[in-house]
Amino acid sequence: MSVTSQDARASGPEAGPSARRWPALLVVLLAAFMDLVDNTIVTVGLPEIQKDLRATDADLQWVAAGYALAFALMLITGGRLGDVFGRKKTFLAGIVGFTIASALAGAAQGPETLIGARVLQGALAAVMIPQVLTYIQVGFSAAERPRALGQYGMVLALAGVSGPLLGGLLIDADLFGWDWRTIFLINVPIGAAAFLGTAALMPESRAEHTRRLDLVGVVLITLALVAVFYPLVQGRELGRPLWTFISMAAALPLLVIFVAYERGRTRRDDSPLVDLGLFRERGVIPGLVVALVFFTGGSFFFVLTLHLQIALGYTPLRAGLTFLPFAFGVIIGSGAATRLAPRAGRLVVAVGSVVMGGAVAGMIYTLHRNGAGLSPWNLLPAMVVAGIGLACVSATLVNIALARVSARHAGSASGVVNTTVQLGSAAGIAVIGTVFFSLLAGNATETAATVAVFLRSSEQALWVIVGLLGVSFLASFLLPSGPVKTGQAGQADETGREAT
Repeated sequence: MSVTSQDARASGPEAGPSARRWPALLVVLLAAFMDLVDNTIVTVGLPEIQKDLRATDADLQWVAAGYALAFALMLITGGRLGDVFGRKKTFLAGIVGFTIASALAGAAQGPETLIGARVLQGALAAVMIPQVLTYIQVGFSAAERPRALGQYGMVLALAGVSGPLLGGLLIDADLFGWDWRTIFLINVPIGAAAFLGTAALMPESRAEHTRRLDLVGVVLITLALVAVFYPLVQGRELGRPLWTFISMAAALPLLVIFVAYERGRTRRDDSPLVDLGLFRERGVIPGLVVALVFFTGGSFFFVLTLHLQIALGYTPLRAGLTFLPFAFGVIIGSGAATRLAPRAGRLVVAVGSVVMGGAVAGMIYTLHRNGAGLSPWNLLPAMVVAGIGLACVSATLVNIALARVSARHAGSASGVVNTTVQLGSAAGIAVIGTVFFSLLAGNATETAATVAVFLRSSEQALWVIVGLLGVSFLASFLLPSGPVKTGQAGQADETGREAT
C-alpha cells in the first residue's frame, strides 16, 4: 500500500526503512497484545464479576460478547480511519481511548458501566489493530516483511490463547485487593507505556488513495445486529415479551435497507462499507457461513468457565490452567495446517470442524464421567484436540475463501470474512449462553443438586455446539476445491489483517 505523507516517505521501504522500525514494532505489538488478550481474559473473571456487581446472567453475556461485537462492527472502519487521518495518529488515539475504557471497566460499580466500558474497549481495539499490519506493510522492506509478519502472527496467536491463564493469575494474585478489576486496570500502565513508545518511535503514514468513511452503513448494520442480539440475550430474563420478537423481525428490513444503501454506494463507487460485488465471487458466501458457524463453537469456553468455577468451585487460576493445553493444541494445529492447506485445501477446514466437534463431544463425555470429581487433567486431551481443530480452520479459512476471488475484491472480501469471524464469537456467547442459562432456570440451592443441574445444562449446551460444528463441516464442502493459491500473501485488507 502506497503512502504519501512526508514521514511515511522518509521511513517507508522505498526511501530506506527507518532505523527505529524494529523497536517501534515491539511497542506496537505490545499494544496489539493488550487489545487482543482482552477479548478472552475476562472469561475466567465472570463468576467473580457476577458476585461482586450482582450481575444477572444476561449481564455476563454482554460483558463477554460486547467486546467482540463492537470489535467486529468497527473493524473495517478502523482500517479506513488510519488511511484517512494517518496510521500513527489513529493508533495513538486508539491507545488513549482503550486505556481510558480499561480504567472505566476496572472502576465499574455496576454491570451497566462494565458492559459499556467493554463495548468501548472493543470499538477502540478495532481502531488500533488494523494499523499494526499496515505499519508492517509500509515500514519494512520486502526482505524484512516476513520476519515482521511472523512476529505479528506469534503475538496474535499468543494473545488468543493466553487470556484465561493471565486472567486467572491476576485475579488470584488479588493485587491491592482489586480482585477481578486487575484484569482491566493492568492495561493502564501498559497503555501509557505503549503510547509513549509509539509517539517516539512509530513513523506517520497514510494511504495515497483513501476510501471514504461509510458511517451510515455502520449505523445500519449496527442497528440490524443489535435488533437481534439484544432481545436474544435479554429476552429470557424479561419473559420473552412481544417486543423481543418484533425487534428480531425488524432486523430483516434493516438488512434490506443496508443492502440497498450499500448497492447505491457501490454503483457510485463511493467507498461502501461492504462492496456487494464481492458476493458474486466464488467462495465468499460459503466462507462467511463457515466463519460464522464455526467460530460460534468457541463459546464452549464460556460454558466450561461457569461450570468449573460456580458448580465445581475452581479458582480463576485453576480454571485458566485447565484451558492452558488448548494453547498447545493451537501450536500443533497451526504447524500442521500450514503444511497441509496448500495441497488439501478445503479438506483442512472440514477436518478441523470434525476434530473440534469431536473434542467438544469428548468434553461432554469427560464431564459426565467425572461429575463433581472433575480435575484439569481429565480435560487435558479434549483441550489439546480442540486447539488443533480451531487452528486447522482459523489458519486456512480466509486463504481458501479468497482462493478464487479477483484482485479487485480481495481486500474487501478478506475484511468481511475477518469481521464475520468476530461476529461468530459474539453470536456464540449470545446463542449458547442463552441456551445454557435457560437450562439452568430450575437450578437447585443444595450443592449436590446444583452440580447435577450444572452438569446436565453444560452437557446439553455443549451438544448444541457439536451440532453447529457439524453444520460447519457440511458447509466447508461448499468452499472452492483444489490447492490454495498463496500469491497474495502479505497483502493487507481493510481491517489490517493479511488478505491471504
